[in-house]
Amino acid sequence: MTAEGDLEYRLHVPDGVADGLPVVVLLHGRGSDETSLLGLAPRLAGAIVVAPRAPFEAEPWGYGPGWAWYRYLGGTRPEQAGFDESLARLDSFLATLPAALPVVPGELVLGGFSQGGTVSLAYALTRPGTVRRVINMSGFVPDHPAVTVTPATVAGTRFFWGHGTDDPQIPFAFAEEGRGALEAAGADLRRGDYHTGHRITADELRDIQDWLRP
Repeated sequence: MTAEGDLEYRLHVPDGVADGLPVVVLLHGRGSDETSLLGLAPRLAGAIVVAPRAPFEAEPWGYGPGWAWYRYLGGTRPEQAGFDESLARLDSFLATLPAALPVVPGELVLGGFSQGGTVSLAYALTRPGTVRRVINMSGFVPDHPAVTVTPATVAGTRFFWGHGTDDPQIPFAFAEEGRGALEAAGADLRRGDYHTGHRITADELRDIQDWLRP
């Protein structure tokens, strides 16, 4: 475990690493940590996988012993100050990450599960063009004054949005609303609907693999 840009993280470098490999940065959900999504690395063959730890302890907010990206206020609303801090910390992390990698990185892919998916979407929408691909697994478009879904904020970014149709924590209706907004703005969006709850399925991982292919 190392620290970069003020966030702890873990790194998976595949065999035969070379300049130009894509870098997939995966953000975990609330109450978890940087190890939770690292197990997806073998399913993302040919990519460097980076898993940072969220900056806030989750326990004071009742989310368990792990870490969180923001305090959840209900619906699609995050607490603004903490959410903004996480985006700023992610800015610093991504800016300094290339120098910490063993090769010259290729395309940057930002994604995550639950809170991590929500933060990934918000990062791309508030910093248009910074991230070319976004993977949102069971997150939502946050109700936040800086997060807007417009032709300008989605231009140049491809989105994958997978969601469980029976998700009891982040309702599927949030996915339908958010995806609809992205598509109305002209986003390049691939949908993935899975007959499951708040989890990542093998079918979703296969769809992500297919979507990541050049």
